[in-house]
Amino acid sequence: MVQMCRFVKPILSMTPPDPTTLNPRDLMKLLFLGRRFQALTSEDKYNQVQLMTMSAIDFLDQWFETDILKATMSASGIIGTFLGVRSPGTAYVLLHHYMGEIDGAFRSWGFARGGTGAISNAIADAAREAGVEIRTKAGIEKILVKNGKAIGVVLQNGDEIQADIVSSSVDPNRTFLKMIDAQHLPADFVEEVRRYKFRGSSGKVNLALDALPDFTCIPGPGAHLRGAVSISPSVEYMERAYDEAKYGTYSSKPYIDMVIPSLTDPSVAPPGKHILSCFVQYAPFKLKEGPEAWEGKREEFGDTVVITIAQYAPNLKKIIVGRQVVTPLDLDREWGLTEGNIFQGELSLEQLFFLRPVPGWAKYRTPIKNLYMCGSATHPGGGIMGANGRIAAMEILKDWKRGSV
Repeated sequence: MVQMCRFVKPILSMTPPDPTTLNPRDLMKLLFLGRRFQALTSEDKYNQVQLMTMSAIDFLDQWFETDILKATMSASGIIGTFLGVRSPGTAYVLLHHYMGEIDGAFRSWGFARGGTGAISNAIADAAREAGVEIRTKAGIEKILVKNGKAIGVVLQNGDEIQADIVSSSVDPNRTFLKMIDAQHLPADFVEEVRRYKFRGSSGKVNLALDALPDFTCIPGPGAHLRGAVSISPSVEYMERAYDEAKYGTYSSKPYIDMVIPSLTDPSVAPPGKHILSCFVQYAPFKLKEGPEAWEGKREEFGDTVVITIAQYAPNLKKIIVGRQVVTPLDLDREWGLTEGNIFQGELSLEQLFFLRPVPGWAKYRTPIKNLYMCGSATHPGGGIMGANGRIAAMEILKDWKRGSV
């Protein structure tokens, strides 16, 4: 996997080339990719092709025998996608999550002191120091377009802000179908945006605890609680969780990935108290009764998560002092993630690289001049890495220097 990560890593910082054009710059990028692939060993070439096409389980079957190990490792292949561990294409999602890196160490994850929001705040502080004005709680109602060019935005409170450049980090659905009148966009482009798949499939349950959970497999406190704790006891368990979601219900026995960030960063909880942060799948946005049904199922869903964890940590129910349940509907309404997809669109093969978000428009530009995309719906997809914004900013600067903005 490290070899595969090293092959893919340069692609994460590259503006996707258009394979349908004869533009020399695009051809050079395609040549670069071809040469990198050719430089791989024969075994790594086979592995790379398999990773792009196989299911997570089929790929792991080639390397491992133990069911519980394969089940746990395969979980990285379904995060943020409405697919099961046996669905083709999930092996790539597995690779996507292996590309986390800290100081050159692949497959490394870290906690931001003060919570993940501290990363955004640090970037914001640096921007303000450079003279940037940032408005929060200022939702965008409409992107202003005149003569095929973006000229500013209208806020939900009615304020109008003029701008030479508008860069959107929200998903294509919200950007093109809700913030822009269809008359300003080519009909075929709008149709491609409508076909873009979100299919949110995950929820979140955060628990405030009076003490640490006591797991029966390794009782008592210890170093094991400082890492990720996964409930994924078998491949069959994982696939059955997906089976329920396919028919419009959340998993009665869900896959749960937990961390206790307060053990690593005491600033996020009072002394002696802890936070148990639970990522849960499957929680499909589109319930069989409709997405609105999540309003009545929120607490029921939270109870299911607690009951599932309590089977492995019997003291859990006694130590819970607070609970927050975040459904896919909440992610859509409050966080602006269409259908609750945490990656602003599935990481399926037909929605990657030069196809993300729309074929022919993967270079962060849009059919509207001076309107750019820079969020997770662009290459290279979701994750806390900032790659999308960095590449988009570089493309904006190129246009600025050429005088085309």
